[in-house]
Amino acid sequence: QVQLVESGGGLVQAGGSLRLSCAASGRTFSNYAMGWFRQAPGKEREFVAVISWGSGSTDYAHSVKGRFTISRDSAKNTVYLQMNSLKPEDTAVYYCAAAMRHTIVIRLYDYWGQGTQVTVSS
Repeated sequence: QVQLVESGGGLVQAGGSLRLSCAASGRTFSNYAMGWFRQAPGKEREFVAVISWGSGSTDYAHSVKGRFTISRDSAKNTVYLQMNSLKPEDTAVYYCAAAMRHTIVIRLYDYWGQGTQVTVSS
């Protein structure tokens, strides 16, 4: 199994930046994927970004493309979400998740962190 521990959430002004970290423990594979999702109050959880562990291939939600960057550090078994040019609408609980293949489909993610709050003030 995979265990995920998130960090890096907090408060930031609009236009600012934050970097979220997700440390994974347990066995990882070449085709394993790590994703970020977010959920705002009263809304469904939505896909933000995903990276394939082996290839480094990435996909992003349209709402964050060009502003957010997902990356990985294999030596640390850690995935990052660099969030730049933050907007108030980015305010949400951000979750790290792991899937057995590269996908944006939430139901295919088997392991989840507990989430970290990101609040962007105007």
